[in-house]
Amino acid sequence: MRIILMTGKGGVGKTSVAAATGMRCAELGYRTLVLSTDPAHSLADSFAIALGHEPHEVRPNLWAAELDALRELEGNWGAVKRYISEVLQARGLEGVQAEELAILPGMDEIFGLVRVKRHHDAKDFDVLIIDSAPTGTALRLLSLPEVAGWYMRKFYKPLQGMAQVLSPVFEPIFKRVTGFSLPNKEVMDAPYEFYEELEALEKILTNNAITTVRLVTNPERMVINESLRAHSYLSLYNVATDLVIANRVIPDSVQDPFFQAWKEKQKKYCEQIHNDFHPLPIKQVPLYAEELCGLASLERLKETLHGQEDPTQVFYKENTIRVVEENNQYRLDLYLPGVPKEQIELSKTGDELNIRIGNHRRNLVLPQALSLLQPCGAKMEDDYLKIRFAEPAKR
Repeated sequence: MRIILMTGKGGVGKTSVAAATGMRCAELGYRTLVLSTDPAHSLADSFAIALGHEPHEVRPNLWAAELDALRELEGNWGAVKRYISEVLQARGLEGVQAEELAILPGMDEIFGLVRVKRHHDAKDFDVLIIDSAPTGTALRLLSLPEVAGWYMRKFYKPLQGMAQVLSPVFEPIFKRVTGFSLPNKEVMDAPYEFYEELEALEKILTNNAITTVRLVTNPERMVINESLRAHSYLSLYNVATDLVIANRVIPDSVQDPFFQAWKEKQKKYCEQIHNDFHPLPIKQVPLYAEELCGLASLERLKETLHGQEDPTQVFYKENTIRVVEENNQYRLDLYLPGVPKEQIELSKTGDELNIRIGNHRRNLVLPQALSLLQPCGAKMEDDYLKIRFAEPAKR
């Protein structure tokens, strides 16, 4: 399966781009699903048809769906939700309040990722195009496998083992004192089973032959800056970007003096997009005179975006992480385009390299060749952070 993830700042037009790309893939004979995981769905509006949780056939070879996150949560997390609800009701909350509070913030979005993996495993489609949440939310979701793995290794597995041993002994006392039972095996197993799903999904998302991101941006300063940050953070999580789409560019045919200053600014920003994202390929899409809703208008966008080409190709291959051996020393290169070295914090704990850029952090499990070494210097060169490793000093 080929997975194409469309993301960008809210309102840049990524839903229309995802829908038009799906139409071209279907036209080429690929069984294609366009899946919206954005909590504020607009895919149905883009196709101008009613959509639900299950794939709905839009035209031959093309299906679309809008993820019902609550249904996904119930199917994957139902036992845990019911247990949390029981605990809250035992502490005096009403049934409805307990049900609502049992859904932890962000859990609905998390299960959108699990749905992606299920489609990958089922192999019902050749191409999966994800109309994702805006960049900030999408990046947090992409970091989940890394974060979940850290918590599972450090805390959850030891706690799970202790609970299985102590539960038969303390269950009667615990229920008499608190009014609710200790979590049963189904509840205790659910988080780890979910983590295993996320871990498997990480392998899919970081396989750059299967999954690539397409950044949709507009020729505006704030949007470009957010897109540049997104590109760097995606590289941090080893998720490749293969195309940038500059959307809503005022065409040369518009000669009204009212738009002249706007056109001149856009020209400057389009040049900035080409310079800042080089060597990524850039596609420009004009600002259309009408709203892009319905299959007829999406046909125009499809022709502008892809013409006769195959959208499933990988337009640019990034190697976001590489280990290099030179002069009998190892070096780890991380592709972090546009990030000043002074914004990067590095530390090493055991076999993990901790990388922090602003609010984004990654705990990178080092390959065996580097796990026993210590970082001894780093520099930015050609958009790569190059970290040298050496034997730790002997005491």
